[in-house]
Amino acid sequence: MTKADIVNEINKTTGIDKNTVLRTIESFMETVKSSLANNENVYLRGFGSFVVKKRAQKTARNISQNTTIIIPEHNIPSFKPAKTFNISVKN
Repeated sequence: MTKADIVNEINKTTGIDKNTVLRTIESFMETVKSSLANNENVYLRGFGSFVVKKRAQKTARNISQNTTIIIPEHNIPSFKPAKTFNISVKN
């Protein structure tokens, strides 16, 4: 399902015009991205959590040059679904 499909589905379900729905969805995504960029987790009860995970520094290999490189510690975004979300998807 694409963003356009989600906009169309919300438009059909609620009757809100597509431009308003699209602006709302894009605003939601920007808010989540900016919160995660500021190391703030986003919790949506009954849906899940968008959290920032810290990856430790590690040593890797550059196969083409046969050298080792160090990948520094960094943060990555992650999504952890709520228990009710997991149950509904499993069934």
